[in-house]
Amino acid sequence: QVQLMESGGGLVQPGGSLRLSCAASRSDFSINAMEWYRQVPGRQRDMFGRIDADGSTYFAVSVVDRFTLSRDSAKNTVYLQLRHLRPEDTGVYYCKVVNQGHTYWGQGIQVTVSS
Repeated sequence: QVQLMESGGGLVQPGGSLRLSCAASRSDFSINAMEWYRQVPGRQRDMFGRIDADGSTYFAVSVVDRFTLSRDSAKNTVYLQLRHLRPEDTGVYYCKVVNQGHTYWGQGIQVTVSS
């Protein structure tokens, strides 16, 4: 059974930065593309970022100039760099991979932006 394991969340002041990681628990699990979602209480998960197998990325307008995605294929890990964080970025962040018709979610990690 493959798991996606997230790390790196926490509390940060407005304007600060965090780096989230999402790693597959098995090295033979292919992360071709990965999507990132944010969820706040009472609302559905909204996708805001994606990285494809070739490293190309997509971001929602609200984060495109502040967030970046990168991947380390040797570690089977994707990194989400969050910069210039705002209070409205607060939420639980999830990574998602679809592999051979199966959908895998990370456990979710809390990011809180507050002074």
